[in-house]
Amino acid sequence: MLVAFSVAPSGGDNPDASVHDAVAAAVAIVRASGLPNRTDSMFTTIEGEWEEVFDVIRRATDAVGRFGPRVSLVLKADIRPGYSGELTGKLDRLERALGPDAAD
Repeated sequence: MLVAFSVAPSGGDNPDASVHDAVAAAVAIVRASGLPNRTDSMFTTIEGEWEEVFDVIRRATDAVGRFGPRVSLVLKADIRPGYSGELTGKLDRLERALGPDAAD
């Protein structure tokens, strides 16, 4: 399965504060998990089996919780039993479908 998630603290004393330290704590947990993952400006996507993916997301959420009294968590999952390598496989298929002249 692939799960894209975004986790951030909320409800702190400074509404203009950056959340990069909290997000960095979450991403460090994801990267240390050893599961295939990718982080972009909006989400971190992680690939693995149900139990291992959600364990990592739980630990990342707990880490973010240390930065504020509330945590916002957004999840989107692609559950496709029997498939692996989809973190890059889906993108590879998209690029092939676009063809070599897609950037023009």
